[in-house]
Amino acid sequence: MGHQTTGYLPGMYAKKRPGRTKMVDQCIREWEAKRAMEKREKAARAPADLNNCITFSRKIGVGALEVADLVAQKTGFRVVDREIIEHIAQSKELHARTVDYFDERYPGYINEFAALIIGEKSFTSGDYMRDLANTVVSIAESGPTIFVGRAAHLILPRDKVLAVRFISSNEHCVRRVADIMNITESDAARELEEESRRQREFFRKSFHKKDASPYEFDLVINRDFFPQAEWAAKIVDRAYRLKFDEK
Repeated sequence: MGHQTTGYLPGMYAKKRPGRTKMVDQCIREWEAKRAMEKREKAARAPADLNNCITFSRKIGVGALEVADLVAQKTGFRVVDREIIEHIAQSKELHARTVDYFDERYPGYINEFAALIIGEKSFTSGDYMRDLANTVVSIAESGPTIFVGRAAHLILPRDKVLAVRFISSNEHCVRRVADIMNITESDAARELEEESRRQREFFRKSFHKKDASPYEFDLVINRDFFPQAEWAAKIVDRAYRLKFDEK
């Protein structure tokens, strides 16, 4: 007899994570603090360099968020996952605040930027992609970040990110999710297939892409051969320091 589930969410693993409201509040406080400082200084406005960031793209169920938490411990970066990005991009109040913040700093920039991402014909003001791009770029501008999901590596300037892709066999993902959720492997396989379908649909609608090409990334890690999250985290940390010449 199969177990009842509430549905698998990407990033689910045993460690209890801080609530998304707390993380969002922290991001908002950082945006507003920076904004207040700039108003006081009355500095001349010019596009500032974004912080160097790390982006994780992953096969659903592979365990990228667990690795992100370990990399965050090594680097001091914050982790922003798909749920947090979606929460900001889709919340009317929070989205208005990020738009206000970014448009004040770089008038009209995000419209041009989002159009470059997906093409002029498919972009219109107010589209989800504009909201998504605005959110990701604003977060990256406010502090060094590890982004997990939502194709952040396609949104941020390529020279400002270490782009990492996590892959594995279906068997690895199924076993992992079944263990985390305490369900049968057949139930886990169904959960993963449904979430993978949603992921494919997101890339198709948002970027007109069928899958993630390995040529988009600095680094591809196969969790079948690096099953320990700590191993993968050490590789990512070392690669970041080498790419951006940090000790």
